[in-house]
Amino acid sequence: MSNRAHNFYAGPAILPVSVLEETRDAVMNFANLGVSILEISHRSKEFDAVIQDAEKDALAIMGLNAQDYAVIFVGGGASLQFAMLPMNFLHTKADYLVTGEWATKAAKEAKMFGAVNEAASSKDKNFNYLPKSYKFSPDADYVHVTTNNTIYGTEWKSIPDVGSVPLISDMSSDMFGVKREWSRYSLIYAGAQKNLGPAGVTMIVIKRAYLEAKAKEQVPTMLKYKTHVDGKSLYNTPPVFGVFVLGRTLKWILNKGGLGAIEELNQKKARLIYDVIDSHPDFYKGTVTDKSDRSIMNLTWNLPTPELEDKFVAEAKKKQMVGLKGQRSVGGIRSSQYNACPVESVEVLAKFMEEFYVANK
Repeated sequence: MSNRAHNFYAGPAILPVSVLEETRDAVMNFANLGVSILEISHRSKEFDAVIQDAEKDALAIMGLNAQDYAVIFVGGGASLQFAMLPMNFLHTKADYLVTGEWATKAAKEAKMFGAVNEAASSKDKNFNYLPKSYKFSPDADYVHVTTNNTIYGTEWKSIPDVGSVPLISDMSSDMFGVKREWSRYSLIYAGAQKNLGPAGVTMIVIKRAYLEAKAKEQVPTMLKYKTHVDGKSLYNTPPVFGVFVLGRTLKWILNKGGLGAIEELNQKKARLIYDVIDSHPDFYKGTVTDKSDRSIMNLTWNLPTPELEDKFVAEAKKKQMVGLKGQRSVGGIRSSQYNACPVESVEVLAKFMEEFYVANK
């Protein structure tokens, strides 16, 4: 594909070119059936192969097995999971690590179903760091953590020890961008539109033993995880198109060498930008106070004035760099460098940052 911009949007976000090309072909003629992927029945054997491959590839990326873990695909985004999770698993009390806007929203929804203990929070400093001390409840039903903060630019590199309490995570913006100790988690959910595929589909990985032992019974059918696990994501019509694109993205990850290779590349891309920021700290002011908390997915910084920030975004756009304006609630600059973001795009941004510094310091 020619005329591709350097895409730094936070989500919906950049997808691999090869996945876009496969998707283009499938939109016109899926599996040589003479119909579009947009027209195919979700009960067809051809789509059944798509969804089974996606489940298998997701587990392969994590090194997990289908006997112990289920992978399901649902609609509603991660925001639906903020309520669906406690609706199914919050019996009395849950611990939440509140480190950003999405973690805050998740905790707020959970309060409708039981008591919520904020085991740690960084709200006191506008979420510009990750807490280093925690007050976990040994009798909590689960601990919830949001691994990456798209707005404020922090990312958990390792998750605190929660003992025997089930660990739940929203990994929407760094799912399969970094390696994790996957077997520690009882449930993981991720909206696809950051690092996995298009908006409209959410991938959930759930430990089968946890589901059987801890899930509530009195939950509306469509909001029960067990409904979708038992139905293999086909209880109702799933987001067919989204699952297809997500599945192709998972194969792309595997073909790239898996998470080890992907994370190494993401680290390299992040260093290119953080090195420029750290070289000019009076001009490019990183918003995260502790460098060890910096995200490699969403990099955030400010310039000396809002006017300079607007100028930076405008001039970058003239050079075909899009999506650099910070989230509307905080402003500043944000470079979202997900898996599919090429090193070459990040190199263009780093070079522009140096030139902009020289011209405007």
